[in-house]
Amino acid sequence: MTVTTRGKAAGVRRVPQYLALLAYIVFLAFPLLWLLSTALKTPREMALADPTWIPREPTLANFADAFGEQDLVGAAVRSLVVALASSVVTVLISLPAAYAMARYRGLVNRIAIGWVLVSQVFPFILIIIPLFMILRDLELVNTLPGLVVVHVTFTLPFALWMLQGYVRAVPAELEEAAAVDGAGRIRTIAGVVAPLLAPGVVATLLFAFISSWNEFLFALVILQDPDVMTLPLTLVRFTGPEGVARLGPLAAASLMATIPSLIFFAIIQRRLKSGLMAGAVKG
Repeated sequence: MTVTTRGKAAGVRRVPQYLALLAYIVFLAFPLLWLLSTALKTPREMALADPTWIPREPTLANFADAFGEQDLVGAAVRSLVVALASSVVTVLISLPAAYAMARYRGLVNRIAIGWVLVSQVFPFILIIIPLFMILRDLELVNTLPGLVVVHVTFTLPFALWMLQGYVRAVPAELEEAAAVDGAGRIRTIAGVVAPLLAPGVVATLLFAFISSWNEFLFALVILQDPDVMTLPLTLVRFTGPEGVARLGPLAAASLMATIPSLIFFAIIQRRLKSGLMAGAVKG
């Protein structure tokens, strides 16, 4: 009876926590639900002064218009290629650099960390013109590789900062023990440090992917040909010359644009959980 009573009391105390968590989930899901509602509404229903949550006459015409007017599939493929390439290159560059920053202390290390922090303060708008001129000289304007280079450059500092925190969390005694057992530096990093860094690598990969997938400003400046435009630039084309957005097709296209990132997050989340469990076991 005592155990049962304690269990009921604990359950009652957790009710406010569950309610708060439910409210937070609803808050996060509200934009997506409203986007879905708008995408299923007719133009007449969207023009009502009193908007409704649930469409009275649901229609898929907005989705047909969105795919018929713009090359959403092609733009999504280009955005996917750029995001995947940017995230992979970012992790490949930042991982060894983060290890060096975390393990080797000195003046150069402090200067590097300071520069990483200072680089996050610069407004991106201040470097648009110099960046465009550099890419023009390299013949990378209006190309997806040029956009990948830009995304890697501006995602790298924060990714480096993230990963060096994960590296510092790995006890240096593990590497020392591996060295005593006769393991070399490369073998120690590959066999001891790398498995423990799996959660950090996955988190950094997710951050770099989402940043590249949603990026708009640099793509707007670098990409000029509609045949190479990414998905955020294609969504802008649903706005008329007077600046009035066609809400129905725009909502439908925006809703479809969120699906790849949600799928990628669902896949990465499983890897993140498995990495956390593997790190806990090895630690």
